[in-house]
Amino acid sequence: MAITQISLFLMNQPGQLVDAVGAISGAGSNIRAMSIAEANDFGILRAIVTDTDKVCSLLKDRFLITRTPVVAAKMDDRSGALYPILSALNKANVNIEYMYAFTGTGPEEAYVVLRVSDPDTTESVLHAHGIQTLSDEGLSL
Repeated sequence: MAITQISLFLMNQPGQLVDAVGAISGAGSNIRAMSIAEANDFGILRAIVTDTDKVCSLLKDRFLITRTPVVAAKMDDRSGALYPILSALNKANVNIEYMYAFTGTGPEEAYVVLRVSDPDTTESVLHAHGIQTLSDEGLSL
C-alpha cells in the first residue's frame, strides 16, 4: 500500500519554512523525510510524516496542502542499492516523476520515495522482484 506524502506550498520568503516545520512539529508529528523544490515565487515542501490526518487537519487553514500517494521502496544503505529498484521499474516501463531518499530506523536501512502515476502497479512490480515497500502504518515504527 502506498504511503501518503504531504505537499505544502510556501511563499519563497524568509520564515515560511520554519513556520511550516514548526506547525508540523506542533502537531506532534515526526517528519520521516522531506524535500524542498523551488519555483520562483514559491517553494514546495514535500514531506513524509507520521499522523498525516492530524497534520493536514491542523495545517489546512495556514497552508495550501495536498496529499499524494507515493511508493517508498526499501533498500540497503550502501552503494549500488538503488540500481535494482530503478532497473525493475525501467523494465516494467514505469515512469518516475520525481524521487528522494531517506534513511530507515534499522541499521543500514534506507528508502527511496517514488512519485509515479500508478502506485499500485509500481508496488506490484517491486514486490515481484523481492523489494519491500513501506505503508503509512509502518511510518510510526
